[in-house]
Amino acid sequence: MKLVNYLRHRHDTALLLAAFLLLVIALFNPKIPIKRDIYSYIFVVDISQSMNTVDKTLNGKHATRIAYTQDLLHKLLSELPCDTNVSIGLFAGVSVAALYTPIEVCENFDAISDTIDHLDWRTGWSGNSRIRTSLPSLAKTIRAFPEPAQAVYFTDGEEAPKLHVFNVQDLSSFQGGDGWLFVGIGSDQGTPIPKLDEKNQLIGYWSGDSFAMQPGIAQISEANIGVRDDNVAGGTSDRYLSKLDETYLKSLTKEINALYVRGDSVQSVLNAMKQQKPARRDKAGFQVRWILASLAGLLFILAYTPKHPLKTLNMQWQALRFRHRKTQLANKN
Repeated sequence: MKLVNYLRHRHDTALLLAAFLLLVIALFNPKIPIKRDIYSYIFVVDISQSMNTVDKTLNGKHATRIAYTQDLLHKLLSELPCDTNVSIGLFAGVSVAALYTPIEVCENFDAISDTIDHLDWRTGWSGNSRIRTSLPSLAKTIRAFPEPAQAVYFTDGEEAPKLHVFNVQDLSSFQGGDGWLFVGIGSDQGTPIPKLDEKNQLIGYWSGDSFAMQPGIAQISEANIGVRDDNVAGGTSDRYLSKLDETYLKSLTKEINALYVRGDSVQSVLNAMKQQKPARRDKAGFQVRWILASLAGLLFILAYTPKHPLKTLNMQWQALRFRHRKTQLANKN
C-alpha cells in the first residue's frame, strides 16, 4: 500500500516504471496470432548455357543474362517485406532443384544473398534446357515443401534442343502452374551463345546445329530429351543467335494459367508478384515489440511533462512578459 500511495503521488516515477516494464516485455518479442496472408516463394533461376549470353546491361556495362538475373534478385530481395519466405531453385536439363525450403527473408538475408552470388552455369547437371518439361518437376519440388509456395521463374525461354512435334511435353492435364510467374530475361536482338570451359574461359560459340533435333531420334525414344549437338561454331555465319523468346513464354504461361512479365526492371517484377495469390492464408504471429517500445517512449516523455502543461506554459509566458516589461521600464528610467 505504501508503494501504491507513493506511485500515486509521484506520477513521473510511475510512468518511468511502466516504460521500463514495457521495454522488458518487448525484449521477449511477444507475438499475437492473427489471420493473414502468408507469402512464400521459390525463385527458380535458369542456369543453362544460354544464360551466359551477353545481351544485357548493368551499370552501363555489357553483362550476361545470369549476371543480370543475380542483380535483379538482389534488388528484389531488398524490397521484400519481413516475414516473406524465399527459396532459391536451379533449372537445368529437364528438372528443377531447390537449394533449401523457403526461409524468412530478413533473418536469413545474408544466406540468401550468398546463394544468389554463387549462381553459376557450371552447377548445372545437364547442358540442355527443356523449360516445358521442367514444369512437372517444379510442381513436385513445391509439393515436397513443408508449406505451399509460389514460383517465380527467371529464364530466357530458350529450349535446347528446339521443340519438335515429337518431343513437346503435353501439359493439357497439368494444374501446378496456376499463379506462377515467369520473368523473361534477355534482349530481342539475336546474340551468339558463348561456349565456356570448366574454368569459365571462352572457347568458342555454340553452332546452329547444336539446337537442331537429330533426324529420326524423336520418333524412336524420348531419351533424346536432353540431346543436342556439342559442336562449336567455326565462324560468325554458323553461330546460333539467341534472344529472349517472349512469344513462347507468353504462350506457355497462358497454357498453364500462369503470369508473364519482362524482367527489365525491379518494379515491373514486383508489380507482377503483387498479382500472384498468396501462398496460403493462416494464423501467423504479429509482432507487437515495436508497439510496446513506442508506448515506452511515450511514457518516458510524459514522465518529464508537467501535470498541467498548458497551465505551466501560460505561467511561463506570463513570467516572460513580466520580465520583458520590467526590463523596458528599467531602460526608460
